[in-house]
Amino acid sequence: MNILLLIGGLLLILLGASGLTDGAASIAKRFKIPSIVIGLTIVAFGTSTPELAVSVSSALKGSADIAIGNVVGSNIFNTLMIVGCTALFAPIVITRSTLRKEIPLCILSSIVLLICANDIFFDKSEDNVLSITDGLIMLCFFIIFLGYTFAIVSNNRTESSNEEEEIKQMPIFKSTLYIIGGLCALIFGGQWFVEGASGIARGLGVSESIIGLTLVAGGTSLPELATSIVAALKKNPEIAIGNVIGSNLFNIFFVLGCSATTTPLHLSGITNFDLLTLVASGILLWLFGLFFAKRTITRIEGSILILCYIAYTAALIYMA
Repeated sequence: MNILLLIGGLLLILLGASGLTDGAASIAKRFKIPSIVIGLTIVAFGTSTPELAVSVSSALKGSADIAIGNVVGSNIFNTLMIVGCTALFAPIVITRSTLRKEIPLCILSSIVLLICANDIFFDKSEDNVLSITDGLIMLCFFIIFLGYTFAIVSNNRTESSNEEEEIKQMPIFKSTLYIIGGLCALIFGGQWFVEGASGIARGLGVSESIIGLTLVAGGTSLPELATSIVAALKKNPEIAIGNVIGSNLFNIFFVLGCSATTTPLHLSGITNFDLLTLVASGILLWLFGLFFAKRTITRIEGSILILCYIAYTAALIYMA
């Protein structure tokens, strides 16, 4: 049964990713909205819905390690594995704005989480807890991020890009159906995959923190992986990189913000090794875009990112 859930979930994810990308890109072209904005909002938020559902439900059930590990693991998976795999299919061109603003903002979100999750170090507390106050702070950052994103729309509404010329134009009603249908397929596909993967993992006696950081994180990030690869293959790399950055910001500021606001999250299995890896992955992506290949994530750099994720996973297994 768990294997069937895995296969069925993966098929739904692939179908949903294709429909969501086509619909979102068509709307971006129709209303002259920059593709990076669509990637940062509609696509990123939609593909992050599985993380929201898993983390909030895990928090309510008292499984804080799954709730936090899901977000931390998903963001590491997004930055290293998804960007790496996408670059293998098609090199990702990063705009100056993304390099100077969006990626540093993504790194900032990781640093905010690192600070909020270190009560023992900063406050000399008995344990590390993401409190309700921490959750509210993250939600405030999320509101600021939304304001910044809408500012991009107002400043760039009249601009066009070479990538948008290749986007297939569809009627607004059809585009909306593609987006809604794609989101539904991604959500249900992600849930099925996570259920199947978690069932297999628990049968093997794996800890909740490892499940959250690896299988659940990878499963809930499959929509981002499928969407980014499809977007890159369809010559719309701004949606691919915007999807990853937007999902990472959404996961920390909104998903963890909502989860911690619902109930305080006690960190036990999630360590500074995981949080520092999250920060380092964002810095590595920024350095690749800044210093190599004229703001392009090449196939070689993509391979390095994938190897970094494999090394992180191996370290988790070794330390377990």
